[in-house]
Formats: sequence, C-alpha cells, structure tokens
Amino acid sequence: MRALFLIGLSACALSAQQAPTLSVAASGRATTEVSMSPPGVRGQPEPAPLRIRIDYGQPHARGRQLLGQVIPFDTVWRTGANTATTLTTDVPLVLGGTTLPKGAYSLFTLPTKSGWTLIVNADTGQSGTDYATARDVVRIPLTARTLKEPVESFSIVLQPEAKPPVRGVLRLAWGDFELSAPWSVKP
Repeated sequence: MRALFLIGLSACALSAQQAPTLSVAASGRATTEVSMSPPGVRGQPEPAPLRIRIDYGQPHARGRQLLGQVIPFDTVWRTGANTATTLTTDVPLVLGGTTLPKGAYSLFTLPTKSGWTLIVNADTGQSGTDYATARDVVRIPLTARTLKEPVESFSIVLQPEAKPPVRGVLRLAWGDFELSAPWSVKP
C-alpha cells in the first residue's frame, strides 16, 4: 500500500512539473463595427452590407499610470497596441466634420495637456510605431472627459444612434479618460 501511495505522489509531482505556466497577455486584438444594408434592386441578389470597422490592439492598464507614462504627452501614440489601429469604411464617412472617402486608414492620437487630437493617416498595415506625418489625411480635435469608473482594457466603440440618418459617436476609453468625436455616413 505504501509503494502505491508513493507512486501516486510521484505522478502528481510529475504532472505539476509539466503543467504549462499561465500568464496574462499584455494585449489582444479587438474590433468595433457598424454595418448598414444598402438599398437593393428588385429582382437582383441582396447586396452585401456596407461596413465601418475599426481593428485595434487592446492593451490593459494593469495598475500602470497611463497618461504621461504609457501614453506620453506631446508624442504621437499608436492608439492601441502592436499593429497600427485600422479604420476601414465601405462608405464616405464624415468624422469630426471631415469627409473621408471610402477606404482604409490608420488611426493615431496626439495627447497634450491641453487636449487630444485624432490623426487619420493614409498608411495601413504597419507597426503602430511606424508613423509618417507626411501621410496624414486629417487631424481632428477630440472631446475628452474624465470617467467615474476606470476602464481596464483600452476600448474603441463606434456607437450608432437609433434613428436615421446613419450617424453616431466614436468613443475611445482607457483608465479614467474617454475621448470622442461625431461620425456620420455621407449621404
């Protein structure tokens, strides 16, 4: 009986040694999307939905000081983690009062102590640290507010309004801050 007990202990110890070590990922990928059904033509197949989509790296605060540390002031920030944040739109989009033709863009932000600016850039597919000012399409001032409850994981939301026309608010939130700009589909 004693030998069986020792064999059982050895098997438990071996299993514990081979168990993988779990850790929390520094970031993941996330998307936000608004889709619209374009008008169809009688007798034709239904057209594919039109989309506005943002794909971004989602870093986590993990107790870190965000503003001034993780996100330095007066320096262009990748607006997420890892690969540059990408905005893809199948329709002409009005963002913060500026019309963007349908296509793909990278989004960056410029935080300063006096406010935030959203940068829409023509390059896509690059690392989030590869930023070329010469490729900027537009810079849009963002409205900032302090949140009552902190947001642990960086998030971007294309929040649509319930009634036509198709429009809403772009919201970026992390830690104790939220940034926003209006968006709408150009008729």
